Amino acid sequence: MGNSATNPATSNTPVSPLDVLRAKLSGAMAKKQIEILAELAQMGNEGVVVIKDFLLAQATASPIAPSLQELAVRGKAYQLLLAHALPECRAFLQTHFPEGVVPLISEIGIDYAPLQELLAKQDFFNADKLTLQKICELAGTAAVQRKWVYFTEVKSFPVADLQTINQLWVAHSEGKFGFSVQRELWLSLGKNWEKLWAKIHWKEGNLWTRYPNGFTWSMEAPLGHLPLSNQLRGVRVIEALLEHPAWEQTTGGE
Repeated sequence: MGNSATNPATSNTPVSPLDVLRAKLSGAMAKKQIEILAELAQMGNEGVVVIKDFLLAQATASPIAPSLQELAVRGKAYQLLLAHALPECRAFLQTHFPEGVVPLISEIGIDYAPLQELLAKQDFFNADKLTLQKICELAGTAAVQRKWVYFTEVKSFPVADLQTINQLWVAHSEGKFGFSVQRELWLSLGKNWEKLWAKIHWKEGNLWTRYPNGFTWSMEAPLGHLPLSNQLRGVRVIEALLEHPAWEQTTGGE
């Protein structure tokens, strides 16, 4: 029977490994779905078809306000298709997901497409720099010129914009990075900054991690390592970010 499995309900009917993964995909938890999608991507054109069908079905089933976990799964599917050599994969994404899997919503007309493109390619270094730029844009012209923000400016950031930035990070890091992820870690540590810095590898002992080479710009980084909110200008800024009303309706990427 080779690599085929057997369906216990019909013991004489062979079931291919592809069919087994397809069946598991729909009912699995988010982390397992991400693993299955990666397996499917290694199974050639047939695996790619399953990924496309799954991504389209997920977007159709809950097109409005998907959870961060759902976005992480969709982001993985999108990235696998984007990285695939088949031209029909690009055509599929352009037709059904021209702006990616995250709605690029801005209350003040900021363009998040460049950030989406960098994160979809997992270019975390440049995405982090662009995130800082976009946050400065949220604060206004003076912040863009000075290239950092005051904590008092963070409080007035539009909810939709912060959620868009966060969702892009969560979606394209398998739920590993994003402000909401950092916030959940911070809360779980009793809002203890020193414990948070150590947990996300921003500080070792009394020494702050050196930018940029001390940071990890890949999926090998610890949970919550990115984006580098501390580069914005100190603890009061990241505290204002993590206490922003934008997170009252979201959950972390775990």
